Amino acid sequence: MEIFEGPSAVDRPERHYAGIRVVTPFRGMFAVRDELMSELHARYDSGLTFFRLHVIDMDGPMDIEVGVVTDSPPEPDGRIRPGVLPAGRYAAMTFANHGRRANGTLIDWIRAQDLRMDVEESREGDRFACRYEAYLTDPRTERMKTKWHTEVAIKLR
Repeated sequence: MEIFEGPSAVDRPERHYAGIRVVTPFRGMFAVRDELMSELHARYDSGLTFFRLHVIDMDGPMDIEVGVVTDSPPEPDGRIRPGVLPAGRYAAMTFANHGRRANGTLIDWIRAQDLRMDVEESREGDRFACRYEAYLTDPRTERMKTKWHTEVAIKLR
């Protein structure tokens, strides 16, 4: 893993997006992510693409969403729905390669700084107010995922 920026605590504005949200097992989740990205990119030609983790249960179903940031709230279109990345303080880090390790590094940093993630434990898993990986490298122009510059961000309380 290569870290380009952070970890650090940053303020983020509210951002509108068009997204497709599904529940899928952890195993195979990234193939589902890639399919959802293709479906969104067929409709939205530009905008920051991200992978949002609403509920995480590594042993059960994962509640995930792929979105594209838009200038204003989009109209619903089939499976594509409007959404909002909420404003607030986030722990964030920009990296390339090894997303799972990067997420672990960010969570370790949050704990070491005595910060609190905006997350609730539930029977379904850990329910995050907002946790995402934003693809700063356009996945349509760089096919090698190990070269993508990615920002992982977790909303803080």
